[in-house]
Amino acid sequence: MLIFDQLKREDPTLRLVASGVFTGLMVLLAGLWWTQIVRYREYESDLQTQSYRSVRVPAPRGKILDRFGVELANNQPVYTVSLYLEEMRKPFQEEYQRRRAAIKAAWSVQRKVVEQKLGRELTREEAKRFTLTSNQITALGAECRYAVASNVAAQVGAKLGVPLLLNPVEFSNHYAKKLVLPMPILKELTPQQVARFEERFSGAAGINLDVESRRVYPHQTTAAHALGYLRFDDRSVEGEEAYYSYRLPDFRGLIGIEGGFDDELRGRAGGKWVLVNNLGYRLEESFWQPTIPGDNVILTLDLRLQQAAEQALRSRATGMGNTRGAVVVMDVRNGDILALISSPAYNPNHFVTGFPPAEKARLHDKELKPEFNRATQDIYQPGSIFKIVVGMAALELGLDPNAQYTVEPYPGDWGHGVYELGRRKIRDTAAPGRYNFRRAFAKSSNSYFIHYALQPGALAKIVELGHKLHLGEKCGLPTYQESKGIFPSPERIRAGWTAGDTANLSIGQAQLAVTPTQMATMISAVANGGTVYWPRLVQRLESQEVLNATPVRVYESGRVRDQLEVTQRTLGVIYNAMLADTEDPDGTGREAVVPGFRIGGKTGTAQVENVRGQVVDQITWFASYGPWENPRYAVVVMVESGQSGGSTCAPIARKIYEVIQKIEQSGVPVAAVNR
Repeated sequence: MLIFDQLKREDPTLRLVASGVFTGLMVLLAGLWWTQIVRYREYESDLQTQSYRSVRVPAPRGKILDRFGVELANNQPVYTVSLYLEEMRKPFQEEYQRRRAAIKAAWSVQRKVVEQKLGRELTREEAKRFTLTSNQITALGAECRYAVASNVAAQVGAKLGVPLLLNPVEFSNHYAKKLVLPMPILKELTPQQVARFEERFSGAAGINLDVESRRVYPHQTTAAHALGYLRFDDRSVEGEEAYYSYRLPDFRGLIGIEGGFDDELRGRAGGKWVLVNNLGYRLEESFWQPTIPGDNVILTLDLRLQQAAEQALRSRATGMGNTRGAVVVMDVRNGDILALISSPAYNPNHFVTGFPPAEKARLHDKELKPEFNRATQDIYQPGSIFKIVVGMAALELGLDPNAQYTVEPYPGDWGHGVYELGRRKIRDTAAPGRYNFRRAFAKSSNSYFIHYALQPGALAKIVELGHKLHLGEKCGLPTYQESKGIFPSPERIRAGWTAGDTANLSIGQAQLAVTPTQMATMISAVANGGTVYWPRLVQRLESQEVLNATPVRVYESGRVRDQLEVTQRTLGVIYNAMLADTEDPDGTGREAVVPGFRIGGKTGTAQVENVRGQVVDQITWFASYGPWENPRYAVVVMVESGQSGGSTCAPIARKIYEVIQKIEQSGVPVAAVNR
């Protein structure tokens, strides 16, 4: 009441203050009434036309490293110039107003000319031809937006030295469907271009330099089949949100380590909400889930040895581009795969960036089959390298390695021996004469091994040893690139099996097919004294996170799969025979000899026949281990369409052993049991 008493006393100053307060209150009330009563429908409409869009943000992919931490697959920042169309609304509108005003001015002049000719004003219907229709307005807006964006792109291209021309259709589709996302106009900027852009366009509205992570294989085709490749992926991932309005570019591993460990490598994608208005322009955005980088995968491969083996295979006259073959190097003490080569190879970078035309055509060549992993996926008849198993079976059954067996000459071909099986005459690769086990093994006499494979109990023992080596079964590699091969079961040899089938099996042909990795496992088991290990390609998984890192996941080394359970006498005879194959003057594997590094080996050649029984190709092999006195490495080489195991594959193995020898002499071992 004190205030009203003061007002009644006609205090001019107080009355002025009271009037101001009253006026302010009235303005506030009027504004509230205007907002809540008059314009509430407009605000309600705005709220209804605003909506959120969910955007999936891929996580940085984990690296793939060799056993010593050398990167085989990593991520590289790629700089891209992008247009942010929602920030270009003002220039879009200004260009639209300018062009619309120009059109109206031109039409106004035309209308006056028409009216002068008619001598009267146009009717409402006649005047419509000088008025923009809704379709024309829409088309004009699209034309103005493209003109503005195209002009900006041209300016960027001029400054960066790259002609840029926007595709009208792509621009229109992006504006209609992906307005909230940046539109790339120039990718893979060089460092010089990045510097020029930052100098000229830094802070410019509507244009920005974005950085994204791209998968890179720095060694190109090296270890391509072991690493595998990626393909662009826009599907939902188990454990993530089932639906996203938009998905930023992401890739999925299909085969190789990229495929087998895709879940671990890809990490966890992040997500963000983008608030857009009724025109599709972005108003604000917020992350509701951060990205979690993928784990690093550390392999058992040694890059030095991998590259050396690839180079050795490449040294063949036909070149790496056309040589069809495989090499597997394994640590005989624990089953670690130190090198895994398949030729021809592809460049996994091309699956990310795109294939050049010539490479794309080569990728689909039905004979070369670059995508196929010949080391683990394709199967081949092993030929004479399977005589190692046949020899062990015969020795276990009591064969005297010093006993002599006479190989008769082939009728009409006195340079080759023959084994007569009923009416069938089997030509021997070795010359006729007398053979003990060592000489028969070194010269790879078919007659000798067929004879002893046909002895009572021998076939069952061969099959038993083959199953202990797990032939006809997969090796368990996490690459989606494995075949189990072919090997007879005990039931099979009891049902319709013939002596001819046994003869073929004893020389590694007919109902028998293996992968080079299976043969490396076999040689490792022989070299280490009879332990059959599971091949290991992955050592461990490690988190990329510094904070909140997940525990290291280690894959056990030296996982025992089986035991050959053969005597030391048998193994000793096999060791000496494999040494004779490389060191005896008439040994078939003498081209593998490395001075100062003794090697035990066995050559093999298997003929490939068509349905009419005609020989159309041959598979050549060299299976070996070294050093002979203290075995540490198994090296298996397979080449399609080779001349022979001795002349084609043994020299390749020699080059690999020479590199192993140099590495060991340097003091940095290729393989370590405890790694």
